[in-house]
Amino acid sequence: MMYILKAMKNRMHILFAIIVTAVALGGCSANPATGKQSFTGFMSPEKEIAVGAEEHPKMVKQFGGLYEDRALSIYVRELGLSLAKVSEKPDLPWTFTVLNDTMVNAFALPGGYVYVTRGLLALASDKAELAGVLSHEIGHVTARHSAQRYSSTVAANIGVQVIGVLSQVAGLGRVGGDLASLGANAALKGYSRDQELESDMLGVRYMTLLGYDPNALISFFEKLRAHQKIEAIKAGKSADAADQTSIFATHPRTADRITQAIDLAQKNEGQKPKRDADNYLNAIDGLVFGDDAKEGLIRGQAFIHPDLRVRFEVPEGFTLKNNPDVVLATDKSGAIIKFAMASPKEVQDAGGMENFLVKKWSSNLTLEKVEWLDINGLKAVTGEASVWSGLTTMTVRRVLVERDQNTYWRLQFEVPPKERERLNEPLRKTTYSLREPTAKELSTAKSWRVRVIKIGPNVTYQNLVNSMAVKDMKAEWFEALNNLNPDSPLRQGQRIKVIK
Repeated sequence: MMYILKAMKNRMHILFAIIVTAVALGGCSANPATGKQSFTGFMSPEKEIAVGAEEHPKMVKQFGGLYEDRALSIYVRELGLSLAKVSEKPDLPWTFTVLNDTMVNAFALPGGYVYVTRGLLALASDKAELAGVLSHEIGHVTARHSAQRYSSTVAANIGVQVIGVLSQVAGLGRVGGDLASLGANAALKGYSRDQELESDMLGVRYMTLLGYDPNALISFFEKLRAHQKIEAIKAGKSADAADQTSIFATHPRTADRITQAIDLAQKNEGQKPKRDADNYLNAIDGLVFGDDAKEGLIRGQAFIHPDLRVRFEVPEGFTLKNNPDVVLATDKSGAIIKFAMASPKEVQDAGGMENFLVKKWSSNLTLEKVEWLDINGLKAVTGEASVWSGLTTMTVRRVLVERDQNTYWRLQFEVPPKERERLNEPLRKTTYSLREPTAKELSTAKSWRVRVIKIGPNVTYQNLVNSMAVKDMKAEWFEALNNLNPDSPLRQGQRIKVIK
């Protein structure tokens, strides 16, 4: 029996080696951008284009839609296309899109789809910085990083399945498959770091071919680091945690990328670099900063949506976040507030507000204490349930409010047991703060915008900081937007960004 088991294990190893070798030999080729051998056997260039085209509308929807500024969109597209033309894949159907998203983000899909958010455009200060970002994303496409990751994942899954099946035959159980999966995931995460550094190298190549100063990568990464500190502080973390905060947490640490950018920039000295600050600042003057009024605004502890004509406030200590389908407010204790709209058709089809609350919205819960309320003259119905979160039993209270027969609002409170007494009154105040905004509130519910100004005579750093419309961390935002600190020299006529 031991002889048979040993033979089967040997056959398993041989078969697995044959499969891996066959896949590797069939899918490895030299990448024209990097000159390196890369494994892309499970995603052809044609498939990359098809995947990008299929996923493009999903990405636009997920990240706030298109930013509706035709001149700025043309500006970004023309710069992107000029950079793509000097890449190793100039004939791809390149598409450059500005997303109406306040997050600082840029990414690429296979097949030549490159995206930047208006949040990133606000952070950049010249055309060279934007060229560095776009070139980096173009590098992901030309190096076929998505095809590499996809092919490696498929190959790893094939290996896991082979090991899993043969292990069962050999009587080894699931252990081998689990370990293989863990190893594959670890390898892929490590490889992603290499891809990011590779794209930095390609980004420098493309931007310098068009004469842009590669040192722009350094100044942009410094702004990015300052912005990450703001995000860390907003999340209740120390500023030292900046590299682990925001969407860039899975990328190489910003400090590492600054060091690499400096090294790459030094290798390209001797050229006549350009920055084109005036050109860029003209393009972004008036750019929406932070929340877009069309999607609702967060102002301190209040959320106001001018178009939907709704306003409410959350207790001190809660952090508001406006997502496409729901407004979230979270507390360090684990308490959560959610606000969303309800479909009037679904309310009517359910047979009215109480039926919708109990049978439709809460079909998976057992609501208790169902009662009717009057909230600022509006009819409302509420109920409560206990829900196991996986860690503790949370109290969930749901409130459905009718503004009119075509407009229904939903509020949900999720509270840990230890916080019920402390939060009972504050959350009650949130419920009764739900109302239509006043005419005065609507008149001031405007988007903040990036404004490019010239520094006048005798203007100080503190004068500029105080002019910022943002309510919190004015100095931090001013530094992030302009790469200036209190010791930076200011000159009359210098153009800088402020928020108005």
